Amino acid sequence: MNKLGTAEIPARVAVVGSGPSGFYAAEALLGSETEVKVDMFDRLPAPFGLVRYGVAPDHGKIKNVTKVYEKTAARPGFSFYGNVEVGRDISLDELRQYYDAVIFTSGAQTDRHLGIPGEDVPGSHPATEFVAWYNGHPDYTDCAFDLSHESAVVIGVGNVAVDVARILAKSADELKTTDIAEHALDALAAGKIRDIHLIGRRGPAQAKFTAQELKELGELEICDIVINDADLELNPESQAELDEPKNKGAIKIYKLLTEFAAKQPEGKERRLFLHFLESPVEMTGDGRLNQVTLERNALEGEPGRQKSVGTGAKEALDCGILFRSVGYRGVAIPGVPFRDDWGIIPNDDGRVTETVDGPVVPGLYTAGWIKRGPSGIIGTNKPCSIATVKHLLEDLPSLVPCVARDDGAVGELLAGRGIKFVDYEAWKKIDAVEIERGEAKGKPREKIVRVDDMLSIAGL
Repeated sequence: MNKLGTAEIPARVAVVGSGPSGFYAAEALLGSETEVKVDMFDRLPAPFGLVRYGVAPDHGKIKNVTKVYEKTAARPGFSFYGNVEVGRDISLDELRQYYDAVIFTSGAQTDRHLGIPGEDVPGSHPATEFVAWYNGHPDYTDCAFDLSHESAVVIGVGNVAVDVARILAKSADELKTTDIAEHALDALAAGKIRDIHLIGRRGPAQAKFTAQELKELGELEICDIVINDADLELNPESQAELDEPKNKGAIKIYKLLTEFAAKQPEGKERRLFLHFLESPVEMTGDGRLNQVTLERNALEGEPGRQKSVGTGAKEALDCGILFRSVGYRGVAIPGVPFRDDWGIIPNDDGRVTETVDGPVVPGLYTAGWIKRGPSGIIGTNKPCSIATVKHLLEDLPSLVPCVARDDGAVGELLAGRGIKFVDYEAWKKIDAVEIERGEAKGKPREKIVRVDDMLSIAGL
């Protein structure tokens, strides 16, 4: 039995991804009774992943969770390697030479497709790109969204879809004190969108957004909420779902929806229409999107398992820009097993497997959305990561120790390749500049949106 995880031979663990699941995994490792050295890798110079680039700018309180992650980063034994892409700048085989175990926490970075005619017509966009754009993600800074049209459509009724609709429905004055990227604020302020349509394929009892997200829509300064009473009619199976005591969240959502529907529009300059039991079946346009065809749905199946089925009744809805938010999927990392149909790394409760139900790959682990798919909120990742770390610590005695155990060896390898990696102290320099620039504008921070600028500020 080897002595990994002791003062004599501290275990060396690489965490790939610096979002919530990555930091929760690091926290669990460094807070355990086992002696562990944790090196965290991220392909961007800035840490915090989904919190920084996915949480809506007007949800500042949620972003305060980074203070917890900062405490983890300050622990002895933690190191950060930003601007390093695993699979490009350093291979998995190389990582395994320097680490006894590797945990992949890279999240679900891309969107799922609708699979309908015209989906790729100019003007139709993944919601992931729009969210990353207004949050200042370097990969999407130069994206162009034509907001000169009066009508926008958002497909989906999850929290991300609601975020997109809410950002479109807010005035520049409502957004200017958030950490929204300056280029996005300018574009939204100059935009002409007046009507936003949020489309859900199932009924109000099956909506995936939270009651809090929905409540915020009723507090918009310049936007009325419009709901067709017919969309709130429940079939017996949906009523049975709401009658379940465990579905308190769905009951709150339905109550809010009925209150919105009963309220007379105040004649505000923008309108947000909430549609249920409709699915897009085609997008059309002469060179760019100008119309989406919606089909009316009916629900079939038992309570809790209802599916939407098209009725054949269709209507055309004019729109100049559309965002699809119908699910997310992970991206494969070279050398790491991947289940393409689900967009996750195959695993047995966090232990990476060669294939679905296949043998475990010793020393490889996964946590977060890349482990289980895009489900839950930020806090959901904590127990997920803790469960994975529990298995890793249980496995330590059986793992083959890595051959290169010098703490500085990885940095030397990367530097020798010309990779400008950002350690946590360098990130603090970027962070300080963002906060300083934000204070000058009355914002929490003004994000640096280009990697070269980040590296320059970091002194690299």
